[in-house]
Amino acid sequence: MPRHHHYDAVLVGGGVMSATLATMLAELEPDWNVLVLEKLEQVGAESSDMWNNAGTGHAALCELNYTPAGPDGIIDISKAVAINEQFQASLQFWAHLVDRGVLADPSSFINTVPHMSFVRNDDVPFLRARYEALSQHPLFAGMQWTSDHAQLKEWAPLLVADRSTDEKVAATRAEAGTDVDFGTLTQQMLAGASKNGVEVLTGHTVKTLRRRDSGWMVRAKGPEGRFEVTTPFVFVGSGGGALHLLQRSGIPEGKGFGGFPVSGQWLRCTNPDVVEQHAAKVYGQAEVGAPPMSVPHLDTRYSNGTKALMFGPYAGFSPKFLKQGSLWDLPRSVKAHNLLPMLAVARDNVSLMTYLGRQIVQSMDQRLEALKTFYPDAREQDWELLTAGQRVQVIKKGPRGGVLQFGTELVRAADGSVAALLGASPGASTAVDVMLRLLTECFPARQEFWGERLRTMVPSYGMKLSDDPDLLSRTLAWTTDTLNLGETSPRGRTAAPSSPN
Repeated sequence: MPRHHHYDAVLVGGGVMSATLATMLAELEPDWNVLVLEKLEQVGAESSDMWNNAGTGHAALCELNYTPAGPDGIIDISKAVAINEQFQASLQFWAHLVDRGVLADPSSFINTVPHMSFVRNDDVPFLRARYEALSQHPLFAGMQWTSDHAQLKEWAPLLVADRSTDEKVAATRAEAGTDVDFGTLTQQMLAGASKNGVEVLTGHTVKTLRRRDSGWMVRAKGPEGRFEVTTPFVFVGSGGGALHLLQRSGIPEGKGFGGFPVSGQWLRCTNPDVVEQHAAKVYGQAEVGAPPMSVPHLDTRYSNGTKALMFGPYAGFSPKFLKQGSLWDLPRSVKAHNLLPMLAVARDNVSLMTYLGRQIVQSMDQRLEALKTFYPDAREQDWELLTAGQRVQVIKKGPRGGVLQFGTELVRAADGSVAALLGASPGASTAVDVMLRLLTECFPARQEFWGERLRTMVPSYGMKLSDDPDLLSRTLAWTTDTLNLGETSPRGRTAAPSSPN
């Protein structure tokens, strides 16, 4: 049972979003009573878990869907730049927590892994144009390009193993890429927040939210039975489960939103010799009609310090909104106010439905063929099939009745008393930026008081690193050094940069 009947803030869900917000609030308002309620017996075990998460360090260095080509062939890099800026904010916050001792060994949750884009044949001109557009931007300086098989063998030997030298291939490489284990990061942040007074309860399911005066009454169930707590602020960061609670809150801003769940699977390599040969996150082009989270990638990851290799994801469909959810999640989410947008999305996304249907019925041989476009020498006996987590894409009202949105959506009440995070990619990698935006929108009266503290947490807060070359240089040196992502300075750890007010 909770220690109090009233809290200054209640956070629903024990994933990376709630962990980030709880950690920020513990530093911004050390006298507040903050409660985190997680349904599972462990925090960070649903969408934040590394084996459930399709993206583990999204910085737009290699994800081709963030740099679309226009009808004239010109590459639009605006989304890639925005996502990289957001990821830089995450790096700064994590470095700040390492400096404060909240996070211990950075290698337990973040490691340097080069990010690569890899294409073949007709996609080579697109990748070249993307490289030329991105490499001129300060956030992507140092990106490398090759169309040479020999160079590609040095970067990622599996890509050219048993591949014909006559095949036209190309790749870009960003050495500064990272792999992030968001499950471990979440656990460490909430452990630190607990030491700073935040109450974290696992095995507790929030059943409903109800308005009470100027705040909220939160009803939940735990091992000891049902209980109620009151609070002036609620954050619903429970992944796919957020939509149901947003609907139960009754706020008008939540009307019209629906969810489209997409499940996934991975191939994980079981041969240590193969794992050892690959050290990169290699992203390719998505199949026509595929959702963005299904962009194929041959992906080096680190779990508790152990190197792993996986390929996928393969998309599928389940009506569940969480991996450990209910088969009734999707039907129960259909309401009078979101029926039209959901029907419109079904009408306008026939190609997506067709793609998912093909993915669901594919055989192991077909999955292996997809892997062989990246790793031609792949053998079935070296790989095992895993089930990934659920992603609930946002459906909202649009010009044609409804639109399916592949991204994140922060929905909040007009008075800022409740906020819910819907959607997926780029998700966890941009958690810090999303929570900074939440603090601004939900607590406008506290911004003047919090401003200097927020700039201590994230030196580029309120700025764009790409607009200030000196701040960018100092910030990259600090985060790289503090998070052990590069060669450590012989003079000792780099100090956090300061930024102008």
